[in-house]
Amino acid sequence: MIVDPVTLIVALITVSTPVLLAAIGELVVEKSGVLNLGVEGMMIMGAVCGFIVAHESGSPTLAFLAGMAGGAALALIFAVLTQLLMANQVASGLALTLFGLGLAALLGVGYPGQPIPDVAKPFPEAMRQIEVIGPILFSHDLLTYVAVALVAGVWFMLARTRAGLVLRAVGESHDAAHALGYKVVRIRMLAILFGGACAGLGGAFLSVIRVENWIEGMTAGAGWIALALVVFASWKPWRVLLGAWLFGGIAALQLRLQAAEADIPVSVLPAAVWIILLAFILISFFKRSINKWILLLSLPTICMLIYLQMILRGSVLPVPVALLSASPYLLTIIVLVLISSDRTRTALNAPASLGRIFHAST
Repeated sequence: MIVDPVTLIVALITVSTPVLLAAIGELVVEKSGVLNLGVEGMMIMGAVCGFIVAHESGSPTLAFLAGMAGGAALALIFAVLTQLLMANQVASGLALTLFGLGLAALLGVGYPGQPIPDVAKPFPEAMRQIEVIGPILFSHDLLTYVAVALVAGVWFMLARTRAGLVLRAVGESHDAAHALGYKVVRIRMLAILFGGACAGLGGAFLSVIRVENWIEGMTAGAGWIALALVVFASWKPWRVLLGAWLFGGIAALQLRLQAAEADIPVSVLPAAVWIILLAFILISFFKRSINKWILLLSLPTICMLIYLQMILRGSVLPVPVALLSASPYLLTIIVLVLISSDRTRTALNAPASLGRIFHAST
């Protein structure tokens, strides 16, 4: 089986777009010092609102605006709870996810399988037919380019503008920002609404463009992956883009492996053992030491591979579909654990006031 790299790249960009939109919005929220765990709920609300409006109105533009509005509406609830009523951010975010999933399921009753209009491509057919370059650069929907442009815009805003400086100041020390006269609550509420709109837009992309259908629970953990990508990116926009493409690439690859009913040759197993061992040797060389938990996780993995090699009697090992489906999430978790192992670096990059409640009287 040979996977066409061009189609794989095209697919990974498409698959990563919803997660990218949600993650870049969450990055702005966390830069303001707010931890919103309700991304999953906002995404699913954007998905159902976008699909309903696309079906009823026949306008993709209105569908995307409705998706943004649905995500922002849930974000407004979170903003009122955490910024005005000073509720716990973690508990409010989790409640928002549960509320969004339930409300979306209720609103979406009767809509699965309903027709929606096609979304026009921004570039002409002649450009999309250019060999290699055409499919990769010119075959995507407009929102895909908007997502990449949004990453550049957020980076520029945070790094080069006064508004970005104020946002980062609020996230680093809300007390100092308040003492300088900045409206901390207003700034954070605007950041939360922006994050909700981005998450809703990502959900609308998922239902209107990628799947072209409404399915209950269709986000399937994409909101949690978006949250993880912000940590993976160390709160830096361009790293969010790379992380989203990494997740999209693994997700697109596992879909193609499932379609091809992929088998792993037995010879790959001993090779995997030696590759893992070599990787830890290199890590120990560059970092001078290996964390104990890494060693504890690696030894069972190596033993399992050796055991599988010993008990196999055929020439190939069929890959379970469940393992392929879980591979994007597993890989993302592994990368996050490795990145987070350097606690000093993570603490330095994280906004100092992240998750802390602001009291104007202090």
